[in-house]
Amino acid sequence: MSASAQGHLAMLLFSALVAGSFPLGAAAANDISPLALNAVRFVLAAAIIGTFVAWRGGVPAVARDSLWRYGALGGVFAVYFVLMFEGLKTAAPVSAAAVFTLTPVLAAGFGWVLLRQVTTPRIALALTLGACGALWVIFRADVSALLAFEIGRGEWIYLVGCAAHALYTPMVRLLNRGESALVFTFGTLVAASAILLVVGAPALVATDWTTLPRTVWIAIGYTAVFASAATFTLLQFASLRLPSAKVMAYTYLVPAWVTVWGIALGDAPPPVEMLIGVGLTILALVALLRDGNAQKSL
Repeated sequence: MSASAQGHLAMLLFSALVAGSFPLGAAAANDISPLALNAVRFVLAAAIIGTFVAWRGGVPAVARDSLWRYGALGGVFAVYFVLMFEGLKTAAPVSAAAVFTLTPVLAAGFGWVLLRQVTTPRIALALTLGACGALWVIFRADVSALLAFEIGRGEWIYLVGCAAHALYTPMVRLLNRGESALVFTFGTLVAASAILLVVGAPALVATDWTTLPRTVWIAIGYTAVFASAATFTLLQFASLRLPSAKVMAYTYLVPAWVTVWGIALGDAPPPVEMLIGVGLTILALVALLRDGNAQKSL
């Protein structure tokens, strides 16, 4: 299997795993501080990845150079996850997932700034199509709300987080110095854990851990194992094999996966009108993946 095909397969799995964090995160968002939840989930994820790194021979010398790189990456991703759970306090899971699909547009911009990756006209058109589908879902298929540009507080908060996520993708390629995806992920998770333990210390102390509902522990477990340890590794792996815009193109599948997750968890299917927007994001994904040169470096 080619390196490019491996990257695509990694991102397909990434999109399915990320989608699960939306309905589970929404169920727990109002019962625990986002800082406390993410501090715990990052520590657990770092422990899991650290075990695999140790099993495979530990951290090589090259990975211990310029440790500030992990601080930069960990800080950016910590911002994303904290704002995600803050946004999910009021934003519906499918709506938040639609906001997430705006990251390819942002990633293309950051890819040009950091790596001078130039987006082709065809890809620009696909990104525009995906953005239109995302906006249709965000505004819940309400044309009057779209014309008035009325976006909820949760969606705005999460949009800022998605900008951090989009910045993270080209930063991986820029800052990686030959480390494996697993080792690079471990360094990022350790840095993010340290940042959140310091910043979230008051929230951690104020949380009554003995009375938290089961939904919170499920969210912590899922996000630590699948939406942190697994997806971090998949994202790092794919970012070293695919252009930034193509990596983030798979976020267009997230609203569809969230719909599947919601139905599996017992939620009612979203209105047919909103599914039109989901369909547009999937078409954007297909268009992006059919383009042989999503972004070319100058």
